[in-house]
Amino acid sequence: MITKSFVLKFLKFGAVGASGVAVNFGVTWFCKEICKLNKYLSNILGFVVAATTNYLLNRWWTFQSTNPEVGVEYAKYFLISVVGLGIDTLTVYLLNGKLKWNFYLSKVFAVGASTLWNFFGNLLFTFHA
Repeated sequence: MITKSFVLKFLKFGAVGASGVAVNFGVTWFCKEICKLNKYLSNILGFVVAATTNYLLNRWWTFQSTNPEVGVEYAKYFLISVVGLGIDTLTVYLLNGKLKWNFYLSKVFAVGASTLWNFFGNLLFTFHA
């Protein structure tokens, strides 16, 4: 059953995710354009910083975790995020690369699939009560 609390949690998760997109792009741009780092390294650093800020915001605001094992919880969150990145990439590859859908339409479906994975993975694995 979908409750008001569940919907609110999902909306908070989405808001945190949107802030993560800004952090990811900002860090990637800074590393590539200002620090003159390799574009792939810059992209990795953007992902890691965004995943970390998203973890902190989701721990505090979305899931209100009080788990004292922050390192273990962060590792679980990061693992879910990396799998989510794989789901995102695989979805774009299948829809755009194989089925020849428009790249950006493929990306919309990829973001949807990875968001659902990330939300439920974190709800049930990282922040389960």
